[in-house]
Amino acid sequence: MEMTFDVKSMDFKRAGEAAGKIKKALQLVGMEIDTVRRAVIVAYEAEMNIVIHARQGTLTAKVHPDRLEIEANDEGPGIPDIDLAFQEGYSTAPEHVREMGFGAGMGLPNIKRFSDDLEIESKIDVGTQLKTIIYNQTSGE
Repeated sequence: MEMTFDVKSMDFKRAGEAAGKIKKALQLVGMEIDTVRRAVIVAYEAEMNIVIHARQGTLTAKVHPDRLEIEANDEGPGIPDIDLAFQEGYSTAPEHVREMGFGAGMGLPNIKRFSDDLEIESKIDVGTQLKTIIYNQTSGE
């Protein structure tokens, strides 16, 4: 099963909808509860990164019996220093976004923490591509 969601810049009204739909789908196919929890955290953080930082993007979840692949692709400013962006608390979110309670600098650290595999590529003034894999705990991974 594959689900793809369009994510728009600064659309806080719909932010989190894709992660919620992914959660329901994973529950319906019988993924382990810990796998679902980890996947929802990763999907939500990736979705919020697009909402906060990009002009637009997509969030895709590919469900396999033994794993879930989550891909986030955006058109945005790119990440100048990926290592720095993975430091907890580091944020480039605008002040008005932080005032709403978002942009605390935990997005990429949480994605890394709850993924089994993670790849990220970013080009300045082009965008960022993120791919994660979360293995279903019953698969023996």
